[in-house]
Amino acid sequence: QVQLVESGGGSVQAGGSLRLSCAASRSIINNSAIGWYRQLPGNERNQLELVALITTGGTSNYADSVKGRFTISRDIADNMVYLQMDRLKPEDTSVYYCNIYRGWVVSASGSWGQGTQVTVSS
Repeated sequence: QVQLVESGGGSVQAGGSLRLSCAASRSIINNSAIGWYRQLPGNERNQLELVALITTGGTSNYADSVKGRFTISRDIADNMVYLQMDRLKPEDTSVYYCNIYRGWVVSASGSWGQGTQVTVSS
């Protein structure tokens, strides 16, 4: 059962910024590493790639494609995880999901939320 809800997507021009929000239960925030994933393009749309991860200890890690542009953070008091996306590129266009960390490339089947669409125009 999905217990995380994404929001904050939208349409921006290349170079712009967006901030995604992920509302989670307190138990998930306190006990799980949380990742932001996005749908792979084309024929691999049934897979998701991890773009950012934050551990229970607060350590973050990023995919090379977003390193230096995206920042993951969390607010434990409010049970929220955020993804600040700066200097967006057209190739960042995708549906973004948050979930308990499952790996770097995972199947889109299973327990995922509705996601939030990010569209970057050139």
